[in-house]
Amino acid sequence: MATLPAGIHPFALAWDATRKRLWVSADCPPGVSVIKACDRGALMAVNASGRVMTRIAPPTGSFHPGDVSASVAGVFVSDSQNGAVYRLSKDGYSLSPVIEPGVGKSAQGTALDEAGQQLLVADYSQGIAAVDLATNVRTLLPRQDGKPLRGIDGLTRCGPTFYGIYNGAAPGLLVSINRTTAGIEFGQPLGAFTLPDPTQIAFDGKRLLIVADSGWATIDKPDFKRTAGTPIVAVPIEC
Repeated sequence: MATLPAGIHPFALAWDATRKRLWVSADCPPGVSVIKACDRGALMAVNASGRVMTRIAPPTGSFHPGDVSASVAGVFVSDSQNGAVYRLSKDGYSLSPVIEPGVGKSAQGTALDEAGQQLLVADYSQGIAAVDLATNVRTLLPRQDGKPLRGIDGLTRCGPTFYGIYNGAAPGLLVSINRTTAGIEFGQPLGAFTLPDPTQIAFDGKRLLIVADSGWATIDKPDFKRTAGTPIVAVPIEC
């Protein structure tokens, strides 16, 4: 569909129905031997014909976008290296932080709540947080046993329930996340069914679509050779 400029690689995608754009978080992160590292990735917009229409980043500092989400509240992109989460301006040409760099540690997936007022953010190291979009106040949400829900990568929502990809240990899992007065309650909607190396998740209106075996865990293993492409697991759900 589209080819990104040399030196940066697509990490996550989100369709923006308002602007009719596919938003792509593109990066060249440090610490990956097969990728030449750089200081700044980009949030890119691609039209339905595959043409790159926008390439933006915060005005200063490093930028390593990992996940992106689009909703009625706007487009949000997270930085996997410093924990920041940015919001696209209304004109579509600048980014401003809703979580400042250094407040979190490794921001991953984001998803807007049902009321459109809070953004749930999966910080891989710190757990699930909620950001009040009116004030940008960030609150960490403990799970039902009082501990943080670490190791969550991709995040999406269906009705009041959020769904996340846990890949903090192998094999990975699909988890459900529901808000409570004390924080969150998580479960395993697929029971004991596991995923070998999951990363991203999306909701298409009827199904959860999961990148089930991304190959990220073996990207630095030069002797490893894949024998099949990445499978997408579809999980029918009702909101």
